[in-house]
Amino acid sequence: MAKRSTEIERKWLVNDSPDLSKQKGAKIIQGYIAVCPEGVEIRVRGLGARFFETIKTGEGLQRGEIEIELSRKQFKSLWRATRGKRLEKIRYRLKWQGHKIELDVYKKPMADLVVAEVEFKSRKQAAKFSPPSWFGREVTEDEKYKNAMLAS
Repeated sequence: MAKRSTEIERKWLVNDSPDLSKQKGAKIIQGYIAVCPEGVEIRVRGLGARFFETIKTGEGLQRGEIEIELSRKQFKSLWRATRGKRLEKIRYRLKWQGHKIELDVYKKPMADLVVAEVEFKSRKQAAKFSPPSWFGREVTEDEKYKNAMLAS
């Protein structure tokens, strides 16, 4: 069954990440089937033993999202269509002042890139958020830091 939602998310570069040695990260592989200039992306993602197809619409702070869980066989079939548009990262989930931070540490060829994302329930909540001091420059509206762009 498809999960529909609206995602309100801000994103920052991280120059000096916190100590992650005692944190358990989750390996994510994702590839893009289609990235359209109208702000529509279709991707597949492997997260451990679970697999998903996601359609994202819109750009910037607030985006539409439809997600469907796939079987391993469905994922493998769709994965072939993502050749040349893939990325790999390790995701750490951290808590900070009542918020959940998803800290993504990218693998080659972007091995020095670390990005923090925080999701919010409303635009008002997003506007009020004060990031921790270890967050760097905000890149929520910077297209070159969208995963779809990084994958290609």
